[in-house]
Amino acid sequence: MQRRTQEERRETTRRALVAAARQQFAEHGFGATNTPTIAAEAGVTRGALYHHFADKQALFEAVVEEEHALLALAINAAAAGEDEPGPVRALIEGGDAYLAGMQDPGRRRILLIDAPAVIERDRLEAINARFGLRTLIEGVSAAVSAGAIRDLPVTPLAQLLDALFDRAALAEPQELADYRKAIKALIRGLKI
Repeated sequence: MQRRTQEERRETTRRALVAAARQQFAEHGFGATNTPTIAAEAGVTRGALYHHFADKQALFEAVVEEEHALLALAINAAAAGEDEPGPVRALIEGGDAYLAGMQDPGRRRILLIDAPAVIERDRLEAINARFGLRTLIEGVSAAVSAGAIRDLPVTPLAQLLDALFDRAALAEPQELADYRKAIKALIRGLKI
């Protein structure tokens, strides 16, 4: 049996902490979650938690970053589908993937309720810029470059779409179909 390296053990502990924290933040919210519970759920000591993360907020930021990364993977996979090729379809399918991913109430709580209240705006925008907003900027840029939508400033349009998708993600489940319909109409309205 091969022994794990120190780096592998470190990463295993870090993954356990992030997974336990995600579960606690999703279920109880940032304010009602405490580090002793996270450490116990992860099967490590509080000392191990603080070895990997400076404080609860740093751990929360790691959870937020992971949630953004998972959403970006789902968005990219949906946008790359071959059902109906084209950059406008990719924007619509990517948006649908985002909304589907945000139907997890814990993810919605973490990303849309707690994160804006807990993480400094610049830091939260930097996380979003590496993942969700980046995918939107790439999608809008591809659509503009292909001449599929009007030649508008790419970053502001992507930021507006980002806000639109976030608002739709907060809708009640019975309202989501109407939001999707409105979003599709708005995106298709950008066509030339």
